[in-house]
Amino acid sequence: MRRTPHSSPHLRVMSVLGLLATLLLPLGMSLAPRATAAPAADPVRVMPLGDSITGSPGCWRAVLWNRLVDSGYTDVDFVGTLPPQGCGQAHDGDNEGHGGELVTNVADQNLLPGRLASTRPDIVVMHFGTNDVWSSISPDRILAAYTTLVAQMRASNPDMRILVAQLIPMNPSSCAACAQRVVDFNARIPGWARATGTDRSPVTVVDQWTGFSTATDTYDGVHPDASGDDKIAARWFPPLAAALDAVPPDPGGPGDPGGDPVACTARFRAVSTWQGGYQGEVTVTNTSASAVPGWTATVVPANGARLTQVWNGALTTAADGTATVTNAAWNGTLAPGASATFGFVASAPATAGTPAATVTCAGRAPAG
Repeated sequence: MRRTPHSSPHLRVMSVLGLLATLLLPLGMSLAPRATAAPAADPVRVMPLGDSITGSPGCWRAVLWNRLVDSGYTDVDFVGTLPPQGCGQAHDGDNEGHGGELVTNVADQNLLPGRLASTRPDIVVMHFGTNDVWSSISPDRILAAYTTLVAQMRASNPDMRILVAQLIPMNPSSCAACAQRVVDFNARIPGWARATGTDRSPVTVVDQWTGFSTATDTYDGVHPDASGDDKIAARWFPPLAAALDAVPPDPGGPGDPGGDPVACTARFRAVSTWQGGYQGEVTVTNTSASAVPGWTATVVPANGARLTQVWNGALTTAADGTATVTNAAWNGTLAPGASATFGFVASAPATAGTPAATVTCAGRAPAG
């Protein structure tokens, strides 16, 4: 997080240097000029956007921030017009998670453009709509609000990369119908994202619903507890890391290759199934106009399945089962329109049913 340094220590240093120069000059001596470091690149600005699940206190943001830092993503600035609310660990707590807010109201009242202008994000991480679902607002109307917000994000930054969550489950004691409403709404999000995403400004769906329990991962059937915070952060991390890798340098900056950022699509297919598992494959396609020197795919298997073996790629698995697969040494470079396929074996509960998985990907930007 960028902060303005206090001025008084610098003023004292400059005063001492000025006095020293005054004393030395009559003796024919001078102070050698200090080398000036090249200006650092601006950090990538990430806006966590949503309601109380994101902002009050939204401690999954603290878990996610520290996981990013521990993984080497130190040039990241979480941004928002709201300050942090504790969480018991150091983190960049700026956010745009307004408790009680409805995404339909944000769209109808044109609230987002001012917030974007104040913070200028490069990436938006959005878990938004829980209050709308609770209020029995139709999925069509909520998705129309999503579309409005995406248009406003792109007006702020044409290269905006947008991560949109399928909402965590909800089962409050005062809303018996809410659990199914979340399921029904989440089912509509992938189709909306496919229709809304572009090569320049991709929309990535992140499954926050699968594997999340209102009984063990919330304290009231709606808001995450510490276990829920860990699960939410684990689901955000792979696609956010991929988005950070794909954000191009500032226009005109050193090493800026020009053109649109690279983008790709991922498609899942079940090859064969058996009791307790299945074989699947994912095809990654470069959908940008630039060659991709490498790619990363995220696989979130449904119904409790877990990837146990991968070929034609390198596997990393999070505690909640989310799998990140990076290209092998020989299949990372993809020309525009070209594809690469990796296969895997997954274990699954006997009651898992038809194999399914949410898959996303990001292409690595060419080196400048």
